[in-house]
Amino acid sequence: MKFTRVLACLVAFMALATVAVGQTGNQAVAGKANLIENLAVTRAGGNTVLKIDLKQPISAVPSNFMIANPARIVFDFPATENGLGHSNKAVNEGVLRSYNLVQAGDRSRLVLNLDRTARFEARNEDRSLFITLLDDVQGGVADSSAAVQHFAQIGKNIGSGVRDIQFRRNKDGAGVVLVDLTSSDTGIDVKQRGTSLQVAFKNTQLPESLRRRLDVVDFGTPVSTVNTRGEGNDVLMEIVPTGLWEHTAYQTDNQFIVEVRPVKEDPNKLFQGTKKGYQGEAISLNFQNIPLRELLHVFADITNFNIVISDSVGGNVSLRLNDVPWDQALEIVLQQKNLAMRKNGSVIWIAPQDELVARDEQMVKARESAVAADPPRLEVFQLNYMKAEDFVTMLTEQSQAGGGDPAKAEKSTGFLSPAGRITIDKRTNQVFIFDVPTKLDMIGSLLKQIDRPVRQVLIEARIVEADTNFSKSLGVRIGTHDHRGLNQGHKILGTGTRFGLSGSSKDAYAHLPDAGNYPAAAIITDVDATTGEITYTREVPTPVLADSQLVNLGVANPAGQIALTLMNSAKTQLLTLELSALEADGKGKTISSPRIMTMDQMEATIQQGVRIPYLVSSASGATSIAWQDANLSLKVKPHITPDGRVMMKLKITKNALGPQVSQLLGYTIKTKEVDSDVLVDNGGTVVIGGIYEQEETDSTTRVPFFGDLPYVGFLFKTRDKSDHRVELLVMITPKIIDNALAMK
Repeated sequence: MKFTRVLACLVAFMALATVAVGQTGNQAVAGKANLIENLAVTRAGGNTVLKIDLKQPISAVPSNFMIANPARIVFDFPATENGLGHSNKAVNEGVLRSYNLVQAGDRSRLVLNLDRTARFEARNEDRSLFITLLDDVQGGVADSSAAVQHFAQIGKNIGSGVRDIQFRRNKDGAGVVLVDLTSSDTGIDVKQRGTSLQVAFKNTQLPESLRRRLDVVDFGTPVSTVNTRGEGNDVLMEIVPTGLWEHTAYQTDNQFIVEVRPVKEDPNKLFQGTKKGYQGEAISLNFQNIPLRELLHVFADITNFNIVISDSVGGNVSLRLNDVPWDQALEIVLQQKNLAMRKNGSVIWIAPQDELVARDEQMVKARESAVAADPPRLEVFQLNYMKAEDFVTMLTEQSQAGGGDPAKAEKSTGFLSPAGRITIDKRTNQVFIFDVPTKLDMIGSLLKQIDRPVRQVLIEARIVEADTNFSKSLGVRIGTHDHRGLNQGHKILGTGTRFGLSGSSKDAYAHLPDAGNYPAAAIITDVDATTGEITYTREVPTPVLADSQLVNLGVANPAGQIALTLMNSAKTQLLTLELSALEADGKGKTISSPRIMTMDQMEATIQQGVRIPYLVSSASGATSIAWQDANLSLKVKPHITPDGRVMMKLKITKNALGPQVSQLLGYTIKTKEVDSDVLVDNGGTVVIGGIYEQEETDSTTRVPFFGDLPYVGFLFKTRDKSDHRVELLVMITPKIIDNALAMK
């Protein structure tokens, strides 16, 4: 853990001749070294008091600083020897556990090891230095548990358990571990141990199926493995990341989530990560006119870093800081002296800013010279899944970034050196590259990453079209029939189809209707020879009452009829009443299911339908035949995300033949189309679109006036009611086919 170096590190550091801090007025008699003769620890007023007796008096309190974790207080005595006869001693008095008095040359350092951080006061009286450790705690108990995150109340829920463990990769490239728990009150501890992250679920049961080790290297996150096992009554999960990383843990209801994010290393940052602000442990420094190089060595003693100081760094500095993060304190010192730093692992190099800039430029030129001095050689790269032309394009097309200058372009891309040459063999799909070994190694690493089998995706679209119809009609007919009037006529209109007129020929002719037509109309039936009287007849049509429909508002193609007939006693005259009704209810469903399989990030199209001809007239009057498509088509471009889901760009079209407009214009096309981008889990189904149509009609046809009469008005009208509903749903189901299985 941070700042847990053993005392031997301090001893070794003190052995360096350059280690010394402060000329804080702590001067011995000129030309003679001072001596620590005695160190006594007592308790006074609940506080711990150290009395340090020296051979010669001191004029001021020695330079000192404090470390929070582990809790330590350090005093430096220049030109002073250790006269106690021992270098360390266990005390266990109050907050003081022990002390170490280490001498290097003529300088001595007193280190007070505490069991927690505590405020202190120091004063000198003649030949004695009094250090009082106050019992009121500033920083609380400093123990190793400070880095442990606690969730919920430990032991609150005894019967909790783990239901599922999942791993995903988010859009930022972080590895996400999701743990589903049976209770939100499960006690959870999260702590970093070495290079791994440990999560302990207290009093939790783990099913046998979840006792496993997940290898998640292929997800491309900082996490390489997730190992879950039972440990007594607890469940221990070990998350093993690689490289630079940082983590965040949080809980939402019954789900516990750990995110491990990659961190891009910044050589100018002491602490890598996205956390803002200063992250070093709080320290207190009190120095007056101390040499800068010695102060920087104090920072090396406080931190886990090795500090290398340029020979051009010099001068003195005075500062007094209380409970300031050590990285902030170091930055203050560097800014005050116009210095900069470069970090490489655990080593910090500090030098003036101009010197560091010149060094960086010199290193760039040195690398370029080393590459140019390396003799080029020829290497053959065999491509298995990627086309050689595409690989060469990837290596060379970036050269346009140089603004037209090939030398600048090749330097800007870094794929080929100025001396590099490349060619391909299409027959064997091989690439021949002649270049320096450094570039060849880089291209080989690149090829291993991209020359991989491309996974395939089976996309199934289901287009469901549901049709529901309902109609109801009610109508009436009223009619009459007159048998006698139709066949014989009525007295008021005549008694038959013929009637007779008698008299003398002269008189009879005068009484005939339409006398001018007598020769043609009259028929002589008898002539009396004695009297000369002529008997004649004439055929005259008799008006009749024929069949008629008084009300004709019946239902076309009725499902049922009810008829009522009224007649006279002679059954020669009829009155009919007919009620007709129709009620129809229909449901239909049409399912279209186009399926297509394609490679990752490759567009594919499948379609089925008919081509419809129609006439087209040109400006000259000539006609020609054109074709119009009515197809069911699916066009898709899938992309498999690193976390195993499928992102798709979709275009689904379902066209159908409509009614014909005319022979010249052809037919109409009923068009239904969906164009969308969706993200779906592997094997999951998502509804990406829907169209719902409903048409309702309610119409009434009636005889004026009679249709509005109360009670009997229904006999003079008809009513039609219909409800038509159409619903269209489009669903998509993608399935990742890792081994290129054929569609089943």
